[in-house]
Amino acid sequence: MTIRRRPRRGRLAAALVLAGAVLYLVAATAGSSTVQGALERLGRQGDLALAILRCQLGGWTGEDGLPPAAALCIGQSPVLLSGREAVLGLWQSVEEDDSAGGQEVPEKTPPPSAAPLPEEPVEPEAPPEFPDNGVAARTLSPSSPEGYLVAGDVYINNRSDLELDASIFHETFAAALAEEEGPQVLIVHTHGSEAYTMPPGQEYVPSGESRTTDSQFNVVRVGDEIAAVLEAAGLEVLHDAALHDYPEYSGAYGRSLETVERYLEEYPTIRFVLDVHRDAISDGDGSPYKVISSVDGRSAAQMSFVIGTDGGGLEHPQWRENLKFAAAVQQELAERYPTLMRPITVRNSRYNQHTTTGSLLVEMGAAGNSLDEALLSARLLGEALAEVILETGAEAQEGA
Repeated sequence: MTIRRRPRRGRLAAALVLAGAVLYLVAATAGSSTVQGALERLGRQGDLALAILRCQLGGWTGEDGLPPAAALCIGQSPVLLSGREAVLGLWQSVEEDDSAGGQEVPEKTPPPSAAPLPEEPVEPEAPPEFPDNGVAARTLSPSSPEGYLVAGDVYINNRSDLELDASIFHETFAAALAEEEGPQVLIVHTHGSEAYTMPPGQEYVPSGESRTTDSQFNVVRVGDEIAAVLEAAGLEVLHDAALHDYPEYSGAYGRSLETVERYLEEYPTIRFVLDVHRDAISDGDGSPYKVISSVDGRSAAQMSFVIGTDGGGLEHPQWRENLKFAAAVQQELAERYPTLMRPITVRNSRYNQHTTTGSLLVEMGAAGNSLDEALLSARLLGEALAEVILETGAEAQEGA
């Protein structure tokens, strides 16, 4: 027969104290992966009751930030169950304090004296695409500089009969804001009825193929957008909404020239004239397509400047000044939106650009583009125009 002896009461008490100490040590050092970390956590523990509670509830993280054993324990205790939210909050607050104030530093974290690393930017929610108008899209961009004159980020396609040297772009353009108060920019439309391809449900009443006299849908509307941006930048703008191509297309440039000359005579402070058009582009089979550039998740209509010369025999001695102005604006845009602008085209015709040294003809997308795409580009063009014009004006005042 085996006789079991009861342990002495002193030994039993010592065992209980030792067990309690072990429980406290386990609770205080829970989550530490090194001896140093355990000692440091032990040093920071000032709440014995909390340490014992954490030990009783377990040391492994589980559902809702509590260890599985904690969830089981709380579920079996009516008192703890009634205060589950408080226990969870207390547990998580201590864990967060430990994470924020701990001394175990990852190797890649700089010392406290070093400058903080920049935070990773959070990608903004992509803006919604414009309604699809069903036209095939392409982005036209030069694949090499061959065949172009290149100045900075600007490609120039010289289709005139005149020689063109890149050295002209080393100089600033001649156009500058007038010292007197008054309108500074004039926007006109030689072919004002030019319109776009609208999505289903947004159709307009046509006056011809991809044309309408409704100025809420043609390039006059695009001119409104450019004017609004320029005015917001502090420039005074005149926008003539006359449709010089309606009812007769032939002779439109002659009629728009009369309009420009009338404004210049009445407002001699005008230095910049913008003739807003839209292009018409089709593939080898004659199917139209739109030209786009992605801007912040949206499709912007690609734009292009057309610069006239005296190559056709009409007087236009300062056409290079218009070209330099166009290149300055295009460089401003190219630095932000590399594919937004197609190459500048230089032609023999003068396109009424002999009237000022700050005259431009701009093609705002093509007939296949939607109006939304053209309006987005109009805002971007307006911003670049304003910056170039105002910067030149500021430099002129400093040099005076």
